[in-house]
Amino acid sequence: MNIRHVPPGGGESPCHYRRALEIVSTKWTVLVFYELEFGKKRYSELKRRIEGVTQKMLTQTLRQLERDGLVKREVYPTVPPTVEYELTPLGMTLIEPMRALHQWTEAHYDAVLRAREAYDDEGLRSPD
Repeated sequence: MNIRHVPPGGGESPCHYRRALEIVSTKWTVLVFYELEFGKKRYSELKRRIEGVTQKMLTQTLRQLERDGLVKREVYPTVPPTVEYELTPLGMTLIEPMRALHQWTEAHYDAVLRAREAYDDEGLRSPD
């Protein structure tokens, strides 16, 4: 069943929700937000603190967040150039929803793991 909530007066299309999820649903985006939540960070510090991120993925993520207006990039004229990133006011509006997701994860992820184990323990399932 496909249920759509349409606010009075029409509102946004479900497409907009999908697009918003695309912005914040990558693990690198979430981890960048966690790192920038309390202030500016240099690129090298982000790279060091976000375990497993490649230079290419971090650069792509930061560029997309900058393009979306969620992160501000500031370059200082040093040799080599110093680059710092910080959340914009728009980016700060996502902190509370991300905190809520983090709290949900802390409270319920063990239940998810148990459900997976129970599912896997049932063995091969019949095709649907």
